[in-house]
Amino acid sequence: MDAGEESCNACGAAGTALMKLSLGKDFFGRAYDRLSPSTDQSPKWYCEQCSMQKNLQRDFRDIRAEFDKLTAGHTSELSKTETFQRAAIRLREIATILGGSTSGPSPFLAAPDVAQLIGRFQSTTMQA
Repeated sequence: MDAGEESCNACGAAGTALMKLSLGKDFFGRAYDRLSPSTDQSPKWYCEQCSMQKNLQRDFRDIRAEFDKLTAGHTSELSKTETFQRAAIRLREIATILGGSTSGPSPFLAAPDVAQLIGRFQSTTMQA
């Protein structure tokens, strides 16, 4: 994509390299394809900062979904102690990154949501 012609779909930054990452691994190492060419009629392009924030959002969403499964008594990746601890650390990293951002609030993820999930994690850890 020609960065001179487009701007970041999240923050509006123009004149910078834009990215559209579609293949990768989620926080738990599972393969994902965020963009399906046959169904994605309006792909989003992000600057480096927003792309990083989008990855934080994806990790948060994956961790929260697995945590919800765990607390509902379903099979979850978080039922493994190591994975649970790694996810708790990642949530704290996300909170630190969001708190230290000089570019203002994340367009993808609210710091209070992260703090709330960290609190839920801590409550679960105390019960275990």
